[in-house]
Amino acid sequence: MTTEQTPARVIKMTNVDRDQLRAFVSEGFEALGLTEGDAGIFADALIFSELRFHPGQGQGVARLRRYHERIGNGEVDPRADWSIVKEGPALALVDAHNGIGTVAASKAMSLAIKKAKEGGIGTVIVRNSTHYGSSAVHACQALEHGCIGMAFTNAGPEMAPWGGREGVTGTNPWSIAAPSDQGFPTVLDIALTTAGKGMMNWLIREGRKMPKDWAITPDGEETDDPAAALKGPLLAIGGHKGYGLAFMTEALTGVLSGGGFGLKPYSDPKKLDVSHYFQAIDISWFMDPAEYAERMGEFVQMAKTRAKRPGVDEIMVPGEQEARRTAAKSENGVPIDNVVLADMKELGRELGLTTSIDELGPYTGDFL
Repeated sequence: MTTEQTPARVIKMTNVDRDQLRAFVSEGFEALGLTEGDAGIFADALIFSELRFHPGQGQGVARLRRYHERIGNGEVDPRADWSIVKEGPALALVDAHNGIGTVAASKAMSLAIKKAKEGGIGTVIVRNSTHYGSSAVHACQALEHGCIGMAFTNAGPEMAPWGGREGVTGTNPWSIAAPSDQGFPTVLDIALTTAGKGMMNWLIREGRKMPKDWAITPDGEETDDPAAALKGPLLAIGGHKGYGLAFMTEALTGVLSGGGFGLKPYSDPKKLDVSHYFQAIDISWFMDPAEYAERMGEFVQMAKTRAKRPGVDEIMVPGEQEARRTAAKSENGVPIDNVVLADMKELGRELGLTTSIDELGPYTGDFL
């Protein structure tokens, strides 16, 4: 995010113990009806996202309250089946039956990895799913098995088509994860919109304006007012290029799977109709994984040692900033937005959870 304004208000955050937070979230999901195993998958994914991303992106533990509402309203089935509709040596089509998208995605990537290990590549497409969280969670899953991972999803129609003023595709995030020998994996994790509405809400709380390439008003006008932008559609990264990528993501997910696409995801609160795409590539089919990591490390250094533009202190590569953010946040506990923390504690009381969340002290760092 680029802005020259100084925040008018500082959003306060508190550090909490990582293991305790994970236990609280996992117990919370069990209380909402997930199995112990599925609750653990979901909790690990949310902790991963809480550490890796800016809290304004909304992919972390605040999702516990959101799922409390969705499950309570019958929008998501916490005990849904996960079934393979059709399967081949390198391909599979899965139906998530309106279950927890993050859990369905984890199982689908596991299947893609299994197929990659057997034949070099595995592709699994999921239909009839729900919000699957951060794409990086699922792409990075492949790294643990010596694979390159790719994860794409469609979403609700928040992005305007190029030249339009009404939404037609989702933020449709992508992630591609590949190992390196630099102490961190290279991981692309991007929405295909310039920003999301979570960051707009964050700026509203800070009392700041937003860049004019984030969204437009309902009548199609540019705006730097995040409150006005919340009422209109989001804009694509790179103008028509980002819109084209989002459009073709629908072709690879909702259209190809037989699931929802375009205006259909989230149109029916009882069937969210989200579709996902996962691919794993076994590096050892091509070369020794250590050689690949070394080659990627060489490529990383090629990028980082290029001449810098005026005012630039360092060139970074995809995944490097997130790896630093994760390390910084882990040093003294996980920083949680005080508003979210208070709501989580209240939800814990509502659900009768036995795990508490003890505060370790105020968070005084930054988000890198």
